[in-house]
Amino acid sequence: MKPSAYGPFEFSRIDCRPRLEWPNKARVAFWVVVNVEFFALDRPMPGDSGERPKAGDATPQVRNWSQRDYGNRVGFARLRDVLSAHGIRATVALNSDVCDYHPELVSNCVDVGWELMGHCRTNTARLNEIPADHERDTIRYVMDRIEKASGKRPVGWLGAGLQETWNTLDYLAEAGCRYVADWVNDDQPYEMQLGTSKMISVPYTYELNDMSAIVRSKYSAAEFECMIKDQFDVLYEEGASSGRVFTLSLHPFIMGQPHRIPALRRALDYIDKFDGVWKVTGSEIAAHFAQTQATG
Repeated sequence: MKPSAYGPFEFSRIDCRPRLEWPNKARVAFWVVVNVEFFALDRPMPGDSGERPKAGDATPQVRNWSQRDYGNRVGFARLRDVLSAHGIRATVALNSDVCDYHPELVSNCVDVGWELMGHCRTNTARLNEIPADHERDTIRYVMDRIEKASGKRPVGWLGAGLQETWNTLDYLAEAGCRYVADWVNDDQPYEMQLGTSKMISVPYTYELNDMSAIVRSKYSAAEFECMIKDQFDVLYEEGASSGRVFTLSLHPFIMGQPHRIPALRRALDYIDKFDGVWKVTGSEIAAHFAQTQATG
């Protein structure tokens, strides 16, 4: 992607587009993304308000690290069970270092039919923070490593911190990626033009995300539950005229806490009362859009 004032796609107001139809006349494609991440104990950690780690920070940062390790040791299984009970096959934004340090998490995702997409090697190293000449190899390593661990090559990508460089999309296309979730600027998928290749942007969410809502904005679990329901209601209503993507982003160390799980259960119970909800993975959204809406 060449540097420019606007993205590698046309501006398109959502009420001026052809009707987007989901399978079985669903109004909403319901996509849950579970962020399964690895943080090294011997490396500086991000701060509570999203401050980036600095090379001179002292380690080990036991409290910060342990909170996140709780997500992998305990919260993951709790979230998995709640989502599975509601018939949801999540898409996992996976740090590839999880394949080395916690391979049982990867195999469990495969066993329950969850999709895996690339999410950098570790969340302590974003693509715009590593040397520029390492980015292409890093992206290919992540995709190769997840494929080796799971038996299936990822076709999706979510950057750590949703960060990219001007080269990221081109490197992702080279590595076999077909959709990206970093661009939180729409409620429908759209097509990106990358010279001779194309990429589908699948709507992710920075708003309906337990990290930004609960950790950074300090909303309670009950307030987050209300956000989920309100977001669903609006998108479901709008989906009567043209399909929408309803995305929910969860982190096992946040929403996987015992005192927050009841709020998630109540929100999912509420959504289950509605017809016309397509519970789906990111790759299924991208594939359907490419087959029915993309230009070729």
